[in-house]
Amino acid sequence: MEPGTGVEKENQSSAQEFILLGFPGNQHLQISLSVVFTMTYILAVTGNFAIIALVMAHPHLQTPMYIFLSNLSFLEIWYTTACVPKAIAIFPGKSRTISFVGCILQMYVIFSLGCTEFFLLSVMAYDRYLAICYPLHYSTLMSSTKSGQLAFLCWVSGFLFMIIHNSLVARLSFCSSNVINNFFCGADSLIFLSCSDTSVVKWVSITMGIIVILGSCLTTLVSYIFIISTILKIPSAQGRQKAFSTCSAHLIVVVMWYGSSIFLYVRVSRQSSLDIHKFVNTLNTIVTPLLNPFIYTLKNKEVKEALWNVLRRTRVPEGWGDSLPSL
Repeated sequence: MEPGTGVEKENQSSAQEFILLGFPGNQHLQISLSVVFTMTYILAVTGNFAIIALVMAHPHLQTPMYIFLSNLSFLEIWYTTACVPKAIAIFPGKSRTISFVGCILQMYVIFSLGCTEFFLLSVMAYDRYLAICYPLHYSTLMSSTKSGQLAFLCWVSGFLFMIIHNSLVARLSFCSSNVINNFFCGADSLIFLSCSDTSVVKWVSITMGIIVILGSCLTTLVSYIFIISTILKIPSAQGRQKAFSTCSAHLIVVVMWYGSSIFLYVRVSRQSSLDIHKFVNTLNTIVTPLLNPFIYTLKNKEVKEALWNVLRRTRVPEGWGDSLPSL
């Protein structure tokens, strides 16, 4: 046995759990953050669940576009659930610890769901490309069955793709500090804390960032180049507006998600920027899942009509519905 190996194993064995710092501030600020995160989490889950329920309840919404949208909403529910409840618990300072296994599992779920979202957003961009650039052949090129298969492929690819990266991080040694300067377990924080050689993990992280983030971003960008080019060729202003309205909500979500994600994961982070990363992570894990249902509802006429029909039926006494004009 080499000298120091026993000490390293002893130090590593003592790091069986990590401490999540959360956000800096006094007790009043922590309580306020806990309340804000709780309310935001409830609204995000409720809003995304409402989108899924609307799509399932209305047959005319069970088209490829809304199948992708319901998959995105389902993903957002689990994405925010993977980290926000734990964040809410650590704000009062009562449950700041997380086991090594729990930390690795949380990291795997969060990153796999994030990877799935990149794939799903790029497939949604491709769907809008087919709908706008090939409207006469769209029903043949993208059926409900094909959209379901593509969505399933996004889920499987996202979770399989992160296995290699997650297994490499799980093998790192943590011999000194076990304090994570974040409100969830992220690869950048664990790589910083590790006392073993992290060059391979960093290389794999950068490579996967290029493949997943920049690769899906390129697919989305090319799709929108063709979409915008086709829209500009439409002679009437009303036709251009109608065509653009079918993809404007998706475009807003794409800009929000890719902008924050590229900032976080394309480059290997340093400890000095971890505080900034916490705020950007908040945008990805809480704000974006909260805004998605509102963006798609406000920007989509069919979803608004379906939602209004549900609200109207719940507010109007039974038997009065036949006398009301339809939308």
